[in-house]
Amino acid sequence: MTTAEMKAGWLEPPLNAATARDRVRELLLTCDPAPPSQVTDDILLVVTELVTNAGRHGGGLIAFDARLVEGTITISVTDASPVVPHTHASDRADAPGGFGWPLIQLLSDEVSVRTTAAGKTIRAVLGTTAHG
Repeated sequence: MTTAEMKAGWLEPPLNAATARDRVRELLLTCDPAPPSQVTDDILLVVTELVTNAGRHGGGLIAFDARLVEGTITISVTDASPVVPHTHASDRADAPGGFGWPLIQLLSDEVSVRTTAAGKTIRAVLGTTAHG
């Protein structure tokens, strides 16, 4: 893979979801052609949910990476919890939360979770072109 085919994200984790979105938005600006606005919005929503979930449910964000390769972006988030995310069913329609993990799975073309005793890395792959 040549340098022209891959553009990488960052080694230091962002301080919050807003910073992560800004970094990914900057990376998406290097795409040619530029992703349609709806695709960009979907990618940024996945970034927000991954980073927010790492802080809220994963014991804190340890690492963050974003990579563009030939029409796809791969977002990797590592947190301090080895617990695999799951969809939780709520008995109450007005109960807060519980939508992030299903949204990540719905909007991503591929999602994987790798666990270790020290935590987990969630990898989401999304296309940067119009949805079919």
